[in-house]
Amino acid sequence: MGAERARDDRGRTGVARAAEEAAGAPDAARATDALARELRAVVRGAVDFSAGARALMTMDASNYRRVPRGVVAPRDAEDVAAALAVCREHGVPVVPRGGGTSIAGQATGTGVVLDFTRHMRSLLSVDVEARTAVVQPGLVLDVLREAVRPYGLTFGPDPSTHSRCTLGGMIGNNACGAHSVAYGTTADNVHELAVVSAGGEPLQLGRGWSGAPAGLRAFTERHLAALRTGYPQDLPRRISGYAMDALLPERGTDLARAFCGSEGTLGILTEATVRLVETPGTRALAVLGYPDESAAAEAAPGLLGYGPLTVEGMAADLVRGHSGLPRGGAWLFVETGGSGPAEALARAREVVRAAGALDAAVVTDPAGQRALWRVREDAAGTATRMPDGSEAWPGWEDCAVPPARLGAYLRDFRALLGAHGLRGTPYGHFGDGCVHVRIDFDLLSAAGVARFRRFSRELAVLVAEHGGSLSGEHGDGQARAELLPTMYGDELVALFGRFKDVWDPAGLLNPGILARPARLDENLRFEVLPRRPVEVEFGYPQDGGDFAGAVRRCVGVAKCRTSSGTSGVMCPSFRATGEEAHSTRGRARLLHEMLAGEVVTGGWRSPEVRDALDLCLSCKGCRSDCPVGVDMATYKAEFLHHHYRGRPRPASHYAMGWLPRWLRLAAPWARGLNALARVRPLAALAKRLAGIAPERALPVLAGETLRGWLRGRAPAASAAPGASTASVDAVLWPDTFTNHLSPEVGRAAVRVLEAAGVGVVVPRGRVCCGLTYVSTGQLTRARAVLRRTLDAVEPLLDRGLPVVVLEPSCAAALRTDLPELLPDDPRAGRLAASVRTFAQAVEECAPEWTPPYVGRAVVGQNHCHQHAVLGDAAERRLRERAGLTGALSGGCCGLAGNFGFERGHWEVSVACAEDELLPAVRAAAPGAEVLADGFSCRTQLEQLAGRRARHLAEVLAEGLSKELLEGLPDEG
Repeated sequence: MGAERARDDRGRTGVARAAEEAAGAPDAARATDALARELRAVVRGAVDFSAGARALMTMDASNYRRVPRGVVAPRDAEDVAAALAVCREHGVPVVPRGGGTSIAGQATGTGVVLDFTRHMRSLLSVDVEARTAVVQPGLVLDVLREAVRPYGLTFGPDPSTHSRCTLGGMIGNNACGAHSVAYGTTADNVHELAVVSAGGEPLQLGRGWSGAPAGLRAFTERHLAALRTGYPQDLPRRISGYAMDALLPERGTDLARAFCGSEGTLGILTEATVRLVETPGTRALAVLGYPDESAAAEAAPGLLGYGPLTVEGMAADLVRGHSGLPRGGAWLFVETGGSGPAEALARAREVVRAAGALDAAVVTDPAGQRALWRVREDAAGTATRMPDGSEAWPGWEDCAVPPARLGAYLRDFRALLGAHGLRGTPYGHFGDGCVHVRIDFDLLSAAGVARFRRFSRELAVLVAEHGGSLSGEHGDGQARAELLPTMYGDELVALFGRFKDVWDPAGLLNPGILARPARLDENLRFEVLPRRPVEVEFGYPQDGGDFAGAVRRCVGVAKCRTSSGTSGVMCPSFRATGEEAHSTRGRARLLHEMLAGEVVTGGWRSPEVRDALDLCLSCKGCRSDCPVGVDMATYKAEFLHHHYRGRPRPASHYAMGWLPRWLRLAAPWARGLNALARVRPLAALAKRLAGIAPERALPVLAGETLRGWLRGRAPAASAAPGASTASVDAVLWPDTFTNHLSPEVGRAAVRVLEAAGVGVVVPRGRVCCGLTYVSTGQLTRARAVLRRTLDAVEPLLDRGLPVVVLEPSCAAALRTDLPELLPDDPRAGRLAASVRTFAQAVEECAPEWTPPYVGRAVVGQNHCHQHAVLGDAAERRLRERAGLTGALSGGCCGLAGNFGFERGHWEVSVACAEDELLPAVRAAAPGAEVLADGFSCRTQLEQLAGRRARHLAEVLAEGLSKELLEGLPDEG
């Protein structure tokens, strides 16, 4: 007993020592400097002890925050062993980390974080015949799945974070996913593991005792009775605690299986041989509607006998607008497979007949299935906000009970929520009895945290009473490990500590997690945030005007860290660089730490935050693609406003931020200025003075502005031909880009609108959406410009006319930035509500009009701001009516207004364009129409691909001209 207590003390003192050193004094700083120097001397990978690197690793996707001493990105197992040796010498804990999507806090730590996503992320080999793959821990699951897809294989476990979670993290947490009813947990799919022990030894873990750390066999044989009787049986999702029973002789003494789910506390994984499974040739999805979630849960076990691939459940209070779902208050998503479409469909129909559902739909179209699965997969983020917008948090994210008990458990769970005055929206893997839920805990006040603790203890008792597991997928971490005695009893939990000591005698690896855990109400990430709202410029209406509340939106699900554009626009800079600091989550973490002031100490002047935001394109993609609606473009503008307040700005802010003013002054001399811009030395000097990338060509100024053209028209542009000004149907917004740089778009739009019988009027006086001022953070100036604009446009607003904005970025600025910068001016909301895109205006003002039939394939770019703020449904319908076939690329073009023109952004700008847009244009069939409604997108295509893209209005106007020519009589 004395030896066990000594080991306990060593494990705790390692953490205490690290905390003391981090907290204080010059000695701590010297110790940290020495640690960093020694690591750099022996590690070939990256060693980063900067404030920015540490800030990025303070949190995962949980409620917890722990500040690391530094970050190491090892290149190989030798680097891992070398880093462990240095940390062991210094008594500093080590925490392995993959994608950082853990929900229980196990991917955070106070020592050195090993980031495996930088270098150790390779797929080393695939054995198709043996159906195995050898992977490194930082490999993203979807990368593996895509690589083996041509062989008809996949890795069975597939958590909803499959596009960014890593195999190492999945092994550490014993992750599962939607297809676990068919393929089991990660532990069921692991063959062999290469591990570096805390003492630096390489271990090869598989079946049998070969590779076991010294003393493990004796420990197991000494406690056989407890291992045989201490674990609940018939529980497919028993993830909690150590899987020590995998070492029982009757279980085959599976060391690899026992290591799975150990959350980085036993050893450091450096390589894994995983099993692959055959994928069905085709799939069908049966969506079954039930009155409520308990009814759906009670139906789920009865469907398992039909061999489904998934049995997923979710309730209506989680779905925001459930269009496409069958009737019901809750649904089961049951996927079936087959060698061909007929077999998959037949199995799905068999499930429907057996389901006893209120209503059902069977979807065989892959695109339709993906759309429905996105509803389910985004639940992890959507659930972080209640329907009224209030916050909800993990903490009881994934407990599991035997599937036959799930209906009864959910009723008791709802009752317990009500007894504590809490709300949550359960969903999850109903076929395995696993429930995900986020609850509206108040984790900001002492009383709220106390209630969180009371509820957690009572819920642990409830789960145990139903024969369940505190964790059914995501691991215990700090969120639940303290409560493991409720599930396992004190004797078995005491063995967990001794089990860890066999592997890690010094308590080096991820202390405070699983064995001898920290309290579940310690290290909460909200403790460090300011209690009073900070002074800000935007209104943040969805967050009660609180910038800290806006930053709290990022819960770390990391959809922004995907390397593929299939998720939408977000996050183009991360896809270009692969750096956490350039993801939406990374930037949100830095802003969180800026507000905390512990690691990032410069406040609004912080260089760490400035540098991370520098490569944010302000594409607004996160506003729509992030499941919780993080709006990094707004946060960037807010930060830049405060960062440069009262001091000089970069030259590009004065040049491109004030672009509307410079273009207005330059308009009378456009032809002469264009000629000067063609003189290379002069152009180079101008770009240097303006902070423009030398690789960029300066845009050509229009010889005649759109406003000038409209003034010279007969009849007046204020109405359709032959009509009086009283018949005006819409306001045409003369945005800066259309007016001064591409007036041909405006002329085409007027032509099409008039042909559709839509009379237009242009506002008198200067109007501007303020976009360039907002994107450069010149918010005081932006507010003044917008107030002047509202004065000019107010008479037209009083007439209730729609406002047609041809440039999507300007339309988005009017729709969102305007009311959020001027929340006290009712005219701002009126103008925002009046904004229409070109296609929306045609559809609304001339619903019976038939556009010219163009009959051509299209390729090009759907503007990122349109995707994020305005939607493109009207554009797709108008293109279809005009015979323009095919889909436009998503993502971001990479120019993004001033971003791609600024010095230092050229390489990232090009990389963003190469992600989706340029490959799509190069692959297009000859004669395809290149469409891009945004000026930035058209400029990027011209400068990088040498292709002229056009606005949809231009294509339709050309179609009208052809119709007119074809209708003229022959002269012959």
